[in-house]
Amino acid sequence: MPFSPDQIERIARLARLAVGDEERASLAAQLNRVLGLIDELQSVDTQAVEPMSHALEALLPQGQRLRDDRVTEPDRRSDFQALAPALEQGLYLVPRVIE
Repeated sequence: MPFSPDQIERIARLARLAVGDEERASLAAQLNRVLGLIDELQSVDTQAVEPMSHALEALLPQGQRLRDDRVTEPDRRSDFQALAPALEQGLYLVPRVIE
């Protein structure tokens, strides 16, 4: 089901985009190509394809190698906070950005 110029105008209005007449035709063609690709992908028979939990599962059937979950860096919080211009109760104070 191809997009009509009226549908493109409605989508642009909902997205708060200003779209001219030339752009409307171009956007309709681009969106119709995307829908065509989606239709093409949906036509592929995937019944024999086993679902995977991860994209690397096909390459690493034994699973992804994981490192041990342990702390490897020393705690340097006090060193870093000593350099901070302003702290309060262990938190960095920064200038207000939004008023």
